Amino acid sequence: MHDVIIIGGGAAGLSAAVFTARAGRSTLVLDEGNSILRWAWLDNYLGFEEGIAGEDLRQSGFRQAERAGAQVVRARVTGIERVADGFLVRTEAGDFEGRVLLLATGLAVGLAAALGVAVVPGREPKMGEVYRVDADGRTGVPGVWAAGVAAGTTSHAIVAAGDGARVAVNLLSEWAGKRHVDHEVPRPARAEG
Repeated sequence: MHDVIIIGGGAAGLSAAVFTARAGRSTLVLDEGNSILRWAWLDNYLGFEEGIAGEDLRQSGFRQAERAGAQVVRARVTGIERVADGFLVRTEAGDFEGRVLLLATGLAVGLAAALGVAVVPGREPKMGEVYRVDADGRTGVPGVWAAGVAAGTTSHAIVAAGDGARVAVNLLSEWAGKRHVDHEVPRPARAEG
């Protein structure tokens, strides 16, 4: 039983996985390899002055998530159902259980319909529908969260990545009962003496 199963290995899903895994939460990322990030060239992603291929950023994100402790399984999700302690996610590589789902499925939002996750019209060009979420990223189904393009965020990779991190921090905060913080503060410089 994983604490969180993140469906989608794009900018939002991988960013969320880094945060949940770094917080010590058992994190599984399921990715079928169809992220729109795969075909992108990113000239506007902070920190990459020369730009970066979306697939290079994605592969780096997988490595970072795994280094933080996340498990990554590359397989297509074939179904989701509620079980007593959370959710059963069926994939071509086997079945996985998780207490919480975080949907970062990009343009594909039909997957969670069986759970009753509502969709609304998307605002961005070429986005038909997106999951309806509250200000923190919760859907109307307890235990199901959504982030990134699937939750109505713009398809700009840097914004989607930030949204994945934001939703993960909100989820971790809810679990902890206080605001989760995950950043390092530089140490004060030592006085030379």
